[in-house]
Amino acid sequence: MADPSSYRPKPGQIPDSPGVYKFRDEHGRVIYVGKAKSLRQRLANYFQDLAGLHPRTRTMVTTAAAVEWTVVTTEVEALQLEYTWIKEFDPRFNVKYRDDKSYPYLAVTLNEEFPRVQVMRGAKKKGVRYFGPYGHAWAIRETVDLMLRVFPVRTCSAGVFKRSAQIGRPCLLGYIGKCSAPCVGRISPQEHHELAEEFCDFMAGRTGAYLRRLERQMQDAAEEMEYERAARLRDDIGALKRAMEKSAVVLADATDADLIAVAEDELEAAVQIFHVRGGRVRGQRGWVTDKVEAVTTGGLVEHALQQLYGEERGDAVPKEVLVPALPEPVEPVAQWLSERRGSQVSLRIPQRGDKKDLMATVGRNAQQALALHKTKRASDLTTRSRALEEIAEALGLDAVPLRIECFDISHLQGDDVVASMVVFEDGLARKSEYRRFQIKTFQGQDDVRSMHEVIGRRFKRYLQEKQKSGEWTQEPAGDPQGDVNGVTGSSGGVTVHDGEPEPDPLAGRPTDEDGRPKRFAYPPQLVVVDGGAPQVAAARRALDELGIDDVAVCGLAKRLEEVWLPEEDDPVVLPRSSEGLYLLQRVRDEAHRFAITYQRSKRGKRLKSSPLDAVAGLGDTRRQALLKHFGSVKKLRAATVDEICEVPGVGRKTAETVAAALAGAAPSAPAVNTATGEIIEDDGAPPAALSAERGQER
Repeated sequence: MADPSSYRPKPGQIPDSPGVYKFRDEHGRVIYVGKAKSLRQRLANYFQDLAGLHPRTRTMVTTAAAVEWTVVTTEVEALQLEYTWIKEFDPRFNVKYRDDKSYPYLAVTLNEEFPRVQVMRGAKKKGVRYFGPYGHAWAIRETVDLMLRVFPVRTCSAGVFKRSAQIGRPCLLGYIGKCSAPCVGRISPQEHHELAEEFCDFMAGRTGAYLRRLERQMQDAAEEMEYERAARLRDDIGALKRAMEKSAVVLADATDADLIAVAEDELEAAVQIFHVRGGRVRGQRGWVTDKVEAVTTGGLVEHALQQLYGEERGDAVPKEVLVPALPEPVEPVAQWLSERRGSQVSLRIPQRGDKKDLMATVGRNAQQALALHKTKRASDLTTRSRALEEIAEALGLDAVPLRIECFDISHLQGDDVVASMVVFEDGLARKSEYRRFQIKTFQGQDDVRSMHEVIGRRFKRYLQEKQKSGEWTQEPAGDPQGDVNGVTGSSGGVTVHDGEPEPDPLAGRPTDEDGRPKRFAYPPQLVVVDGGAPQVAAARRALDELGIDDVAVCGLAKRLEEVWLPEEDDPVVLPRSSEGLYLLQRVRDEAHRFAITYQRSKRGKRLKSSPLDAVAGLGDTRRQALLKHFGSVKKLRAATVDEICEVPGVGRKTAETVAAALAGAAPSAPAVNTATGEIIEDDGAPPAALSAERGQER
């Protein structure tokens, strides 16, 4: 690792002008390329105190051994030169999209005497009309096959066309009516060219007038009793409509736009692009990238734009490019796109209407692409083995952690504090052994204290199970530590009361599918907590108090993905591309998901409860009728028996019971659900901003 001060240029040597800079390693290889509006200000950021740099940036500047730059006139020139150098040098610390293949287009060669419809890839050619890109070539062929019935344009190669002309006999498509057979003179060159232009007009989205004309011709043929011709026209209309269904209309007619969405986490990002031409989604493509450099969403968008339009002809850039975040600064990128197109390009974030709705769809596709990528990566046995080995090496463990348990605390501004425990065995989630906890020893928000309580309760149960003789004995409820409360798993879970699985009446003890008892008897090799040094110290202290010294503990801090160990002042920074870091992140994220799901369900039940729940003989129907009539429990409490009797379905005896039950509770005191013992609001109604609260959840 190099000392950045050893190759740092003097401030006066760096020009204060736009330019592009390159970092090189000790072997002279370019490892990073960047652009700047001011080279002096940008490069100064790399040579500050290493502790203040992002871990990825810190790794880059310590790997580099030299820096050089090139001055340009404008930011647009800097953008173009940066893209050229990234393509030329392929720097290891720049964002690189893995899927860089050429996507297929539907092309119509209008520059030929007899235009041909075909699938094309690569660079665009002059005089050829392009539609797309499409995700797969077979999608183009399906669409063309449906449309050839109505627009029998030539699709054969030059060799086949020449051969048919020599022998005076068309190919098979000419015999079955899917080619107008210009090779044998069935149609003149001018008529065939007009047919190809009609095909292009239909593909460009001008479909309404053409379909209406065919429908009129069909009706006229039927009125003239030319039923065979009418049937042919009917089938033609059906074929065109099926072709249109393959490219659903999503925006206003003749709208040309590309929509780009990004889904990302700390390590990776997925980019999805929808190509809309003539108001229809003509194609879809996507990439997945490792976030090697510290990059924002706007930066990812800028890299995607360079990847998408950097090697395409200008006519591939549409009038509108819709993105989730704008590059910073946005003006050079917008100017570069306009130059590529040859006219003004609108680069913006959709705010409302159909375009915003479609952008949400593209975003969902990006999320699914990222999730699918992670699933494929996690399911590989070799990758999981390497991840466990990297974790063991980084944390100094004697053996790989085949069983990992991760704990997370969740609450909403200190209310409904809960915790989760998720289990990963051999690098895969074991959902049947997930557990969830309620924090019981204190009230309020204290993540460190909560973590200490949860770890203590979990391993106290481990010691209790370890001391048993091996036969199943039901633990009494009311553990002084207030053991685990409630367990569910999405696959194969068991119901638990106060942390103890219910006995299996057949086997004498509950077992997994592999016959192992579903208890806390199996300790992990590694405990991961969601948090930094304070949470790790609390977990270690809980284990020490119980005399457990054979379980390793670490914490994963979300902000910089740093791994913290007990009694260590500095974190362990795993390489960004490390499979071990990826596995720890996945375990931590799963614990967070499980915790927040439990916290939301618990809060939802509390908000839905009402003092009327405790009224004997009052069912859901009449309870809802009372609340609907009076509006709230507070107004119902102030009502007389006669006023309560006015509610349909409520007799006098029931009204007296309701009035007596509500009068027995002090109006100033919070109401309590007797079934759960939870405190509820006086009016019994959930707040209107419940969905907004989720943004404040931990």
